Amino acid sequence: MVHSGHSEDGMVWAMRLLNDIDPRDPLMEIELADTPFNRIAVNWVAMNDPHSPRFDIDKMPNGSSTLRGTAQRNIPAEIAAMNAGLAPGQVRKGLRHLQRLLQDLEQVFAAMHQYEFDVEPLFYHAAILFERYGFYYARGEKFMHRIHQGFAPNGALRARLDGSTPFRLPQMANTIRGRSWAIHDGILNEPWDGIKMYKRLGEHAGINTAPGIAW
Repeated sequence: MVHSGHSEDGMVWAMRLLNDIDPRDPLMEIELADTPFNRIAVNWVAMNDPHSPRFDIDKMPNGSSTLRGTAQRNIPAEIAAMNAGLAPGQVRKGLRHLQRLLQDLEQVFAAMHQYEFDVEPLFYHAAILFERYGFYYARGEKFMHRIHQGFAPNGALRARLDGSTPFRLPQMANTIRGRSWAIHDGILNEPWDGIKMYKRLGEHAGINTAPGIAW
């Protein structure tokens, strides 16, 4: 299913690849938009394994939307998702094809004579994934280094992993996914906001703000 529309800044184009196994979630969904600087931004991309269990982190028990946990949080669903190995924002296990999808997008953008494209990661782990796939930071690289330092031994963020919530266990400093849940739980004491990244077609930025940290 493909649809397009207009935003205040220009066109928005979205595609959803549906499935017959569980129609609640598409196999893949992607949304692209124009930017005021005549570039293209990837607003959202997700892939879902329809055979995997679903966790309702995207809605409250009364059915209202959580905006993937960014507006309000369904804590029991988030705990279950975390214990199942998911990261913040995931309702299901992914398909592990994001790198291939980004490579295909580069070919599409090259055909459109667009040689860079933008993303704004909604979560810490998403920023790390984009790093590992070769993205540069337009804004937020120093912030990401500061987060890594905070989770290091004797760091301020590591000290806040005091077990006060299920998302703040000490071992979470040692993985990207654990850090992302702690940040989603508000451990930064400041908003996760303003991270902007971009990809230059055919280039790998080589940025690593969390060296040696496993997924």
